[in-house]
Amino acid sequence: MKKILFFCTVFLISASSFAQSVKSPDDFLGYKLGDQFTPHYKIVEYFKYLASVSKNIKVQEYGKTNEGRPLMVAFIGSDENINRLEEIRHNNLKLTGIESGAAAAQPVITWLSYNVHGNEPTSSEASMKTAFALLDPANQQTKEWLKNTLVVIDPCLNPDGRDRYANFYNSVRGSQPDATPFSREHREPWPGGRANHYYFDLNRDWAWQTQVESKQRVALFNQWLPEIHVDFHEQGYDQPYYFAPAAEPFHQNITKWQREFQVVVGKNNAKYFDQNGWMYFTRERFDLLYPSYGDTYPIYNGSIGMTYEQGGISAGLAVVTRTGDTLTLKDRIQHHYTTGLSTVEVASKNAEKLISEFKTYFINSKNSPPGKYKTFIIKNDNPEKVKALTELLDRNRIEYGYGSSKSAHGFNYLSGKDENFSIDKNDLVVNAYQPKAVLVNVLFEPRTFVSDSITYDITAWSLPYAYGLKAFATTSNLQPLAKTVEYEIVTNNVSDPVAYVANWNSLADVKFLVALLNRNIKVRYSEIPFQQGGKSFNAGSLLIAKTSNESLGNTFGSTIADIAKASGVTIQAISSGFVDKGSDLGSPNIRFIKKPRVAIISGEETSSLAFGEVWQFFDQQLKFSSTVIKYSDLERADLGSINVLIFPDGSYDEVASDRVMQWVRSGGRLIAMGDAVASLAGKKGLTLKEKDQPEEKDTKTKELYASLKPYQNRERDDVRSGIPGAIYKVELDNTHPLAFGFPKYYYTLKLDSHIYKFLDNGWNVGVLKRNELVSGFVGTNVIKKLTDGMLFGAEDIGRGNMIYLADDLLFRSFWENGKLLFSNAVFMVGQ
Repeated sequence: MKKILFFCTVFLISASSFAQSVKSPDDFLGYKLGDQFTPHYKIVEYFKYLASVSKNIKVQEYGKTNEGRPLMVAFIGSDENINRLEEIRHNNLKLTGIESGAAAAQPVITWLSYNVHGNEPTSSEASMKTAFALLDPANQQTKEWLKNTLVVIDPCLNPDGRDRYANFYNSVRGSQPDATPFSREHREPWPGGRANHYYFDLNRDWAWQTQVESKQRVALFNQWLPEIHVDFHEQGYDQPYYFAPAAEPFHQNITKWQREFQVVVGKNNAKYFDQNGWMYFTRERFDLLYPSYGDTYPIYNGSIGMTYEQGGISAGLAVVTRTGDTLTLKDRIQHHYTTGLSTVEVASKNAEKLISEFKTYFINSKNSPPGKYKTFIIKNDNPEKVKALTELLDRNRIEYGYGSSKSAHGFNYLSGKDENFSIDKNDLVVNAYQPKAVLVNVLFEPRTFVSDSITYDITAWSLPYAYGLKAFATTSNLQPLAKTVEYEIVTNNVSDPVAYVANWNSLADVKFLVALLNRNIKVRYSEIPFQQGGKSFNAGSLLIAKTSNESLGNTFGSTIADIAKASGVTIQAISSGFVDKGSDLGSPNIRFIKKPRVAIISGEETSSLAFGEVWQFFDQQLKFSSTVIKYSDLERADLGSINVLIFPDGSYDEVASDRVMQWVRSGGRLIAMGDAVASLAGKKGLTLKEKDQPEEKDTKTKELYASLKPYQNRERDDVRSGIPGAIYKVELDNTHPLAFGFPKYYYTLKLDSHIYKFLDNGWNVGVLKRNELVSGFVGTNVIKKLTDGMLFGAEDIGRGNMIYLADDLLFRSFWENGKLLFSNAVFMVGQ
């Protein structure tokens, strides 16, 4: 890209006018921005320096990353506003109704978030330049803006990923950048710098907050709820700049004002880009539907949420684009700097209207919530799953309670029909008449309306399906009767129990099992359902008997109870091994659980995101040790030291090599996920076969000119064979260990068209039959294929097992119900 001589605007102030008391980033760092990538610690140091020399900025550290790097924001305001931050924050929450009291006049809060993807590092560099422009005493224009605008800058949302990229680039660059696109410095090694420490995409985690960075950041965000939020990104370096307004589909709950003001912001950005001859585009590619982005999550919380995308991924310090121009880091910084200040300017000029519309947004939320349904009732027949759901609601500051009127009428998520139902005192009730009404509706609506089939992400995510909970949605305004509910830890307590029993039906039960195994406490499970002490327990239920655990002595009861409490599960003490119904404790149907020795495949052939889901699940959620093996090292690894080998989704040359298959026959368990399953289809010794696309029944009547399609419709034609993410109902054989703890169904998030023929010599544990689509967009060609086939299955190979998991059970770690199914593959199958 050609270097451009800027006009004398607010965005370019001559060096001679800079105040001597505040150093520019160039002066502080000792090099010009754009000459090299700035390490994260120096970015932190610069913002702390600004806070030490300027009275108009305050820096707050709000947390740490997995690798211990600080997460921080900087508040920048006028002399008056910077000294009353808490007053402004509380006043803003009064506008929303989250806090009570009359709201006074206040500045509009404009929040700028940078570098959520580590290998999109330009924006963190621009954040320093933007902060300096706002604080420079010589800049009279920004002083005017700050009179009615409080600017919040988060300079780096993903410090671990940023430093992974910067360290890579700095380690391979020469004295001068190599702008050749195929040179080494433009080719990141696996896993790349995009994701965080556990290889999660933090820009998909705003609503779910499964990652430590997201939990801390969104907690702070919800303490403020800004009127404007901008998420700064980079896209492919051959693309020009993108800014609002966004593309369709917009979620139908996005207000007319939110749509209109995106246009206002976009036109102001365009004004400065036009002055400099910079190329840009709007209203394409980046839609506003999926609720967990850095633009949509703020939108569903009342903000004007927007994404800005600068071409530049893998561009390094300089790269030659397909047009033959050289795009430099300095160019990219200037573009993000320009839109950042342009947004502050447009916020300042429209501050009064922004505040007024923000207040109206929340008044309407409380008095007239959007959407057909006004109350969501979640049956509390699985307290551990309900508790997990309430933890998500708490993180998003969504109000809820328990119990309501005894009967109601509404939509049954399981049957897909309207029907009468009863509400018990412990049932979870989420009423939409509250400040977070829009977010409630978006997260709970059974089916999301999609106005345009070309979408950037998944099209279904409804929480009752994600958590596997029985739920109803009603048009009635039902108020909960209680704020809390009490759960017992030990029921049917007896003085001298022979064993404790825990039902197996949630992730909390998996954590309980792992905690027991990590303490070397011996655990058994029942292969069949049974009854004892007037209570029913399903297949897979855990039994911790005094026999085999004599080493605990008199602390047996208290130890098991303490572990159960820490894990959040309810256990039952039983006084006899003679059960009321089912198999007695000494029956062959009561199986001993051997602690698995788990290894996970990683490396260039593995999807980094898929690997990260598995790695983080074991390491952070279960606290269960696992070994990571690079795929390239598999043939020389000591497979005898493990008995469970997991292949996450990826593109593998060979999963079932002769050596691996011999290991399986000798008693190993191979768990294949996603495309790893596809690579096994048709392999010798396995009965797994992928289901073909069904043929047209009457080819004679096929239109002669059907293949003559307009070029301009090519993208829409492609979606006929796509499935960006839809919910399907899977029929389960819950007598098989792979489906222990489930009813006879499971809701899966289908992300591709892979489906397999029924196994001839194996167990078809999870199958799709006909017309099982529940929610989300699916292309017409894919709908035809996704019927009468297997998604989850198992084959016995010698003394070992092959486990097939065609769908992503751990998707972004928010698909809570899949975690139990995945855990069954690890801990239950083959015992």
